[in-house]
Amino acid sequence: MTLKIYLSGEIHTDWRDQITGGAQGLDVSFDSPVTDHAASDDCGVAIMGSEDKKFWHDNKGANLNAIRTRHGIQNADIVVVRFGEKYKQWNAAFDAGYAAALGKSLIVMHGAEHEHPLKEVDAAALAVVETPEQVVKILRYVLDGVLPG
Repeated sequence: MTLKIYLSGEIHTDWRDQITGGAQGLDVSFDSPVTDHAASDDCGVAIMGSEDKKFWHDNKGANLNAIRTRHGIQNADIVVVRFGEKYKQWNAAFDAGYAAALGKSLIVMHGAEHEHPLKEVDAAALAVVETPEQVVKILRYVLDGVLPG
């Protein structure tokens, strides 16, 4: 059984690499949003033409990114959403809610400092973890039914 995993959320650390590296040998495939911040911000105007107002510049990019994100979440078996420490990730909150609304298996990852602000997001998740290693252990358990250690 190949599991399709969508890795959403914060783009400023290597958590995706930790999960994909730790999942080597498992029957999984990964997808994610564009993690090149500049490319993600500018994709709309690069493809559809420039805008005089920053709002419309950002709107074009957000809409194109939404096509990719929605497709990835819709086709995923499991959605992992990471909330980072430094930045407010409104897009991550949307992705978690969207995945939950679609009935996707949702894993939310964040540090203890976000427990209270994300309590509603956490309530929609089937698992709430703090580390990429915990995500890999969940994937291994789901696929093999074996506990770690």
